[in-house]
Amino acid sequence: MGLSQSKFNPANLPDLSGKVIVITGGAAGLGFAITQHLVRKGAKVYIAARPVDRAEDAIKRLKAAGLGPGNGQLESLELDLIDPHFVKRAAEEFMQRENRLDVLINCAAIMMCPYQKTNYGIQDVVMVNHIGHFVFIKTLLPILKKTASEPNSDVRVVVVSSDGYDAIRHDVSLKTIEDFNPEYKDAVFPWPSLQRYCFSKLLVCMQVVQWQRYFDEMDLPIIILSTHPGAVNSDGAQKWLATLGTGFLATLATWIISLFFTFPAIAAYGTVFAAVAPEVRAEPRKYRATYITPPTKNTGLNARARDPVASKDLWDLTQRTLEDIGV
Repeated sequence: MGLSQSKFNPANLPDLSGKVIVITGGAAGLGFAITQHLVRKGAKVYIAARPVDRAEDAIKRLKAAGLGPGNGQLESLELDLIDPHFVKRAAEEFMQRENRLDVLINCAAIMMCPYQKTNYGIQDVVMVNHIGHFVFIKTLLPILKKTASEPNSDVRVVVVSSDGYDAIRHDVSLKTIEDFNPEYKDAVFPWPSLQRYCFSKLLVCMQVVQWQRYFDEMDLPIIILSTHPGAVNSDGAQKWLATLGTGFLATLATWIISLFFTFPAIAAYGTVFAAVAPEVRAEPRKYRATYITPPTKNTGLNARARDPVASKDLWDLTQRTLEDIGV
């Protein structure tokens, strides 16, 4: 039975020694679990987080949990996704420290937060989840291309999304900067923040589609794909619970999360599969710009996310926005 089947277990992956991996959001929750699986197979993993102390604390916890002979290396990288200038700086620092990048995993995200805009006029959830990661990929392109040009390379970009992207059923226009800022204020609490999160994840999935088109047009053997880890009892979920207070809704949400949500170590399986499982490289046409759902099912993205016109509009708007910002 292949690794792509339901019995996939990261412990059965081949040795990852020599691979360099960067993961955003690797200091906690799902990202921490993904990092643990990868480093235990020999990879050198950079945990990109803000502030850098969080990454360094995660490294201490990972080592305390058990990294013995044959395990990989852990490094920290300061990354603040809320500001494209800081993102660019972090990517440039990484390229000064390393001469290859085999896998980039964009796992960091903010889930449900108050509606507020950054200094650049874009709401936080879109800036972090979509634009910040777009800048990270874009700035890291030289080292991704260099690694992809080497013999027997297997370069991948994995973007953690959510089935919530499918909750956005209305037409999405992406022509001006204000199109990044739907407030969904007519939705019932706490659903405005949830809808904004889902909107950001739709943009993430559309970004994946357009990046794969770019890689293919440039004749680059880079695979980018997105994953849905399922409902995860993560640090982000716990922070959201804390915003609900102590009333009935908080009690109900706590009960649902404790009963139905998956622990990060198991929820990480799909993203680990997408990042390093041999089957993905063995069948690139099957996995390019696809969508992996638990445990490792290739379900593909919906038609809205795959719409070539909309995804190109998103690409162009993002590029214009970054030009205006000066990145």
